[in-house]
Amino acid sequence: MSRYTDANCKLCRREGQKLFLKGERCYSSKCALERRNYAPGQHGQARKKMSEYGVQLREKQKAKRFYGVQETQFRNLFEKAAKKTGKTGENLMILLETRLDNVVFRLGFAASRKEARQLVTHGHFTVNGKKADIPSMEVKAGDVIAVKEKSQSSPKFKEIKEMSITVPAWMAVDVNKLEGKVVAMPRREDIDTPIAEHLIVELYSK
Repeated sequence: MSRYTDANCKLCRREGQKLFLKGERCYSSKCALERRNYAPGQHGQARKKMSEYGVQLREKQKAKRFYGVQETQFRNLFEKAAKKTGKTGENLMILLETRLDNVVFRLGFAASRKEARQLVTHGHFTVNGKKADIPSMEVKAGDVIAVKEKSQSSPKFKEIKEMSITVPAWMAVDVNKLEGKVVAMPRREDIDTPIAEHLIVELYSK
């Protein structure tokens, strides 16, 4: 599967807002968007009038980049969301939010979604006591996500035990046990990712 290997900060500059792809750096003065608040490339500072299609496309690209999802994965998630009852856009956001890598990030076990994806791939987590190493795995209400006992002694997770972590209302976390639980499935109002999902629905409906 293809993956993005260029500088992550270019993605934030292209979308014109922080996507929080680099953890603590995004909150510091080192953030590229703080220093160069314009799109990358030779014509990045040129003023451009965006078409309706362009606005919709940028919103889709922004959603993909926030959650670290490739085009085919995103399209499959949209089709899955369209088959569910309820609003397609809201269903899509819930599917993105309940990916295992995002849940690990939301629980405070990783500084960014990219780091969360790497930690999951390396097999540091279990779901309901079973090893889980697929970042795109969909979690459900009642699922318990925990750091593997063997991994808890690493400096990374020892540091987390000393932190104060705030999680969304649909989750619960026990920092001492390095364990979190999906208390309920999130609703759209529980998701603070700044995405206008109706624009994505409009784009795919053409």
